[in-house]
Amino acid sequence: MADRLDLESLLRSTLGSNNVYFQPPPSVQMVYPCIVYHRSTANTRFANNYPYSYEKAYQITVMDRNPDSIVPDKIAALPKCVFNTHFTKDGLNHDVFSIFF
Repeated sequence: MADRLDLESLLRSTLGSNNVYFQPPPSVQMVYPCIVYHRSTANTRFANNYPYSYEKAYQITVMDRNPDSIVPDKIAALPKCVFNTHFTKDGLNHDVFSIFF
């Protein structure tokens, strides 16, 4: 079973840098482009009313000043990853995904 640190390693290799932050506090000075992620939900499957499968989901946000960044395309290609939305705030492009990991 993969854990959160395995996901972080995957995100770092996909981004190509160490600018990956898990639940960063407001005091953290982020370097762009970067990825911010946090737990969002989970998927439980049941058999005979008992859980037999439990999979955590994370929200991944790619932040980049470049509106044509290829990083969101790389994240979208990860297994069990779904694109949710895009928005721009303070000159940064945000691409938001959900991934079961």
